[in-house]
Amino acid sequence: MQLSHSYPGPEHNRILAGRVFDSYSKQFLSDQLITTCARRGIILDIHTLSSEEQILLLHSDGDNVIDLRQQTVLPGFVDAHVHFFLHPYTETSWEDQVTRETITERTVRAVTHAKKTLLAGFTTVRDLGTEGAGDADITLRKCLSGADALIPGPRYFCANRALVTTGSYGKNSPSGENPNMSTSGVEGITGAEAVDGKGGCRAAVRRQIGAGADWIKVMLSLILHLIIPNYPSRSRMRDVSSHIASTAIPTFHQDELEEIISTANMLGVKTAIHLHEDATALFLHDSKVIPHSIEHGLNISEKRLLVLRNRDVFWVPTLAAYYTHRPADTGSQRWEKAASTFQRALAIDGLKIACGGDTGVFSHGENALELKLMVRLGADYKSVLQWATLCGWECVRGLQWEGESGQERIGRIPQLQEDVRITGDNDVPFGAIRKGFAADIIATDFDLEEDFEKAVDPDSISFVMKGGKVFKQDGKAV
Repeated sequence: MQLSHSYPGPEHNRILAGRVFDSYSKQFLSDQLITTCARRGIILDIHTLSSEEQILLLHSDGDNVIDLRQQTVLPGFVDAHVHFFLHPYTETSWEDQVTRETITERTVRAVTHAKKTLLAGFTTVRDLGTEGAGDADITLRKCLSGADALIPGPRYFCANRALVTTGSYGKNSPSGENPNMSTSGVEGITGAEAVDGKGGCRAAVRRQIGAGADWIKVMLSLILHLIIPNYPSRSRMRDVSSHIASTAIPTFHQDELEEIISTANMLGVKTAIHLHEDATALFLHDSKVIPHSIEHGLNISEKRLLVLRNRDVFWVPTLAAYYTHRPADTGSQRWEKAASTFQRALAIDGLKIACGGDTGVFSHGENALELKLMVRLGADYKSVLQWATLCGWECVRGLQWEGESGQERIGRIPQLQEDVRITGDNDVPFGAIRKGFAADIIATDFDLEEDFEKAVDPDSISFVMKGGKVFKQDGKAV
């Protein structure tokens, strides 16, 4: 007997999978044979494994047969909101990370964070800002990418510097430390790029995309006074009015925001908007152009969530950021607000959600906390798996995959044309275990239905493959 699909060569692996999650149908498929190619970086075939094939493969010579019959196999997870150049504020404050840690230290930390993330089963991330580390994310992406990547880590989409308005973002020196209180930053170091007016916004977008950014991030509203004291727009008012210092206010005029989005669209790049309160989301109703994702939105109303659904905007709720900062959030009930907003959103059919925890403000490698919180709050675990895989790709992928031409390209994926050697790491389809998609595959030792939290825990992820290359097997890094 011969295998129904024969792919000779050491770059090919055959995975015997006992149970496979199909992220399109949200169903589990039993007894599947997955054939992958490391050279092309994609899945060449998946079909139901016959008993004859199973016997032949288990008794074949070579090391390219991977036995995952006792595991549950999934597409690699996607974290749509990380900060590789940050580490938990419980270790070092945001201010000290931005102004006192050298770029060398922060880059070394980012390399470590990338490896932890991959081994936790997250094969793709979107990094939404270096927070004072300049263009280091562009170079990190280069080191993570390609057939001969210098360091192990996930596919890496980056946004370079977040865009803010003048005076709205720090680090600002605390009162009394700087006699010139109108000066932003400390010794010229700030956590983002300040832009003003339509011309300034247009120039900044062009500059960042020219530098290599995959995404443009805009900080539309800021209310982080209770977590990062010198971060928000009116933080220096806290001595006389804690309410003013911690109230969300929009920081861009609508014409500035539309200029940012339209310029990015023209250059083929998506835009992510950081906002917290409902009032700052009013622009969604009447804006001529719309962003592609909304980050946070802890107190966004059902009315605004419906606008997101109707205008096909992804929502990345970052529950884990609010949850892990509860001790520093005394009196504000921000976690309770975020949880309540998410639970209301579960009743809205068709709302696009992607999983992103704002990882970095809590520990890298613990990215699955976002998935756990979603299920705790009432989300169906199969929907959460879809949000963390297929929807992750649909959120972070480039604009070239959207619209009519994008749909036509998606229809051609099974023709195996999306070879990573041609497209590059960030332009291959991922988030599904189907023919032609990136061979980003993970496996857990535990049952997702019986104990979801245990199953997605990093210690339970026993197998990780990215682009057809194995990085973790039998629970150990390769």
